[in-house]
Amino acid sequence: MPLLLFIIALVGLLDARPAQAAVTVYPALSGRGDAPVLVVYSSLDEPLAKPMIAGFQSANRDVAVHYEEMLTGEIYDRIVRETDAGKKSADFAFSSAMDLQVKLANDGYAQRSELPMSDRWPAWANWRNTAYALTFEPAVFVYHKPSFVDEAPPSTRAEFVDFLNRQGDSIYGQIGTYDIERSGVGFLFMSRDQEQFGDIWSVIRTMGAAGVKLYSTSQAILERVADGRFVLGYNILGSYAADWASRHPDVGIVLPKDYTVVMSRIGLVPQAASSPELGRRYLEFFMSKEGQTIMARELQIPAVSPEVSGNNTATTMREMLGGQLKPVPVSLGLMVYLDQVKRARLISRWNEVLRLQ
Repeated sequence: MPLLLFIIALVGLLDARPAQAAVTVYPALSGRGDAPVLVVYSSLDEPLAKPMIAGFQSANRDVAVHYEEMLTGEIYDRIVRETDAGKKSADFAFSSAMDLQVKLANDGYAQRSELPMSDRWPAWANWRNTAYALTFEPAVFVYHKPSFVDEAPPSTRAEFVDFLNRQGDSIYGQIGTYDIERSGVGFLFMSRDQEQFGDIWSVIRTMGAAGVKLYSTSQAILERVADGRFVLGYNILGSYAADWASRHPDVGIVLPKDYTVVMSRIGLVPQAASSPELGRRYLEFFMSKEGQTIMARELQIPAVSPEVSGNNTATTMREMLGGQLKPVPVSLGLMVYLDQVKRARLISRWNEVLRLQ
C-alpha cells in the first residue's frame, strides 16, 4: 500500500480544546435509573469518543458514563488535587500528555490494572501494568504539494536542511513547527529529537535562518500549508496531518526516513477512583480486540494491540517501516523534562539557536 494512502488513513483529532471541562452524560442503555456511573477524564474530543463509549455500553448495558473532556494539564491537576484532598476522582483517565500520565503513575496517583491483555501488551507500551499506551501516532513532515512539482519533498532531516539552504530567501518565513514553550507535543518531539539525532541543533539553526514560524497548535500550521503560505511543516502530529490531507488535496505527508518519532495517548485508573472496577473494565475494553478495532476503524486513530490487523495499526506500520519508527516508551524517562531546570535549559537553547543567523 502506498505510504501516502496509508498515512491518510490516520484521521486525527481537532486541535481545539475547551477552556473548562465539557461534561457529557451517557445514560445506561438498560434504562436503569440507579445505574453505576463510570467517570472518565479525557483529552479526546467527546464526539470522537462516542464510538468507544457506545461499544463499551453495548457490552455493559447497566453502566452510565460521565465523560469530562479537558486539557491534559487539567486532567493531571484534577486527579492530584482531588486525591490529595481525600476526595474521589475519575475512574479512568485518558491523555496525550505522556509525561504527566507516567508521573501520576509513578507518584502513586494511579493503581495497577491486571488485565487479560496486560502480559501481551507491547513492553514499551506498558508501565508496571499501571499506565498503558493505547494509540500509535507518528510525527511527520508536511508539505505544500504544488511547491514540489520539480523535486521530491525532504524525506530526512539532512534533506530538510539541504532544501532550506538551497532555497534561501525564496522560502523565507514559509516554514512552520510547534512552539515548544507552548505545545506539549512539540516539546515531547523536540526532546526525542535531541535523543535520536546528534546533529538536531543544525536542523533548528537552519529553520531559524529560514524564518521559521512557531505555533502552539497543529491547525495553525496545517492551514498555512494547505493554502500555500507555508511550504513545509516540521514534526507535526501525524493524526492531525492525515485529517487535513484527507480534506485538503494540496497537503502532503512524509514519515521521515532517518527516524520517525511515535507518541501515544495513555490510559490509567486513578488511585482515588470512585469505582475502580468500572475504570478497569473500561480500560480492558479499550485494550480488547473489539475496542482497539473501534479505535482504528471508527475513531481512525492507530491501534497498539498486536491482536488487531489492518492498515491503521502499529503492527502494519512496523511491518512497513521497521526500525524507522521510534515509539516513545511509557517509562520513567518521560519524566526527565518535567524537571524544571532541564526543561528550562532545553527551551533556552532552542530559543538561542533559533535566533542565530
